Amino acid sequence: MALCDKIKSGKFIVTSEIAPPKGIDVEEILKDAELVKGRVDAINVTDLQSSVMRTGSLAICKLLIERGLEPVFQVTCRDRNRLALQSDLLSAAVFGIENVLALTGDHPALGDHPGAKPVFDLDSMQLLEVIRELQAGKDMAGKELKGSPKFCVGAVVNPGADPIEPEIMKMEKKIQSGAQFFQTQAIYQVDLFEKFLKASAHLNTTIIAGIVLLKSAGMARYMNKNVAGVFVPDNLIEEIDKAKDKSAKSIEIAARLIKELKPICQGVHIMPIGWDKKVPLVLDAAGLL
Repeated sequence: MALCDKIKSGKFIVTSEIAPPKGIDVEEILKDAELVKGRVDAINVTDLQSSVMRTGSLAICKLLIERGLEPVFQVTCRDRNRLALQSDLLSAAVFGIENVLALTGDHPALGDHPGAKPVFDLDSMQLLEVIRELQAGKDMAGKELKGSPKFCVGAVVNPGADPIEPEIMKMEKKIQSGAQFFQTQAIYQVDLFEKFLKASAHLNTTIIAGIVLLKSAGMARYMNKNVAGVFVPDNLIEEIDKAKDKSAKSIEIAARLIKELKPICQGVHIMPIGWDKKVPLVLDAAGLL
């Protein structure tokens, strides 16, 4: 059953994420992806995450399909103009990629090529509209396509935004533009997330809660300082700080959060940030068999 069919059926969705390598040796990430085969509903492939130059998401998505895995093709507006965005989306459909996550993307100044010129010809909202038009058989110029793609389309939301009302308004517009599901920024405060769910309940959409594995107390403090809308509570930072085995504690915290989130939302999205091999351990600890 495809991801969108699972979403429509009301199944609790579990997705994970891999980042393409900086180079052409893809053997390790493909092995990591195989570790969760049959255990997650789809695997996001990041698109030059944090504006760091890597192998493209499109190529890795194609390799995942060849191995019987269902990818989510992340597409950012940062590096492509409207011609390239439309072309890559059509190419994805030709490769059999059915799931797309539309993102604006981080500014290149934050990455490893800070001198790169940002494009941002479109933003994520406009990209969703482009995807909708492509699926209707026309490009942005209104020209007819010879064969149109069919995608399960996702977008992102930040439940920790303050104030939250503009974020919910964006969600509504994204739904109108074709978004069928939302993956969230990292969640560490379940009570705050629950308030967000209540505030957005009228939208009647699928919200998949983001879980980022905390590698250290330093990472948690960095996120608190630099990632908008994300706050790791002091008690979690203290737990990691005191733990002799940081990896085991990270897995324990992620599993605990998943157990708390499962009764209140439609799924979880696990972002290992390089700890791909630990995703099966998180699934085990959370009871996601």
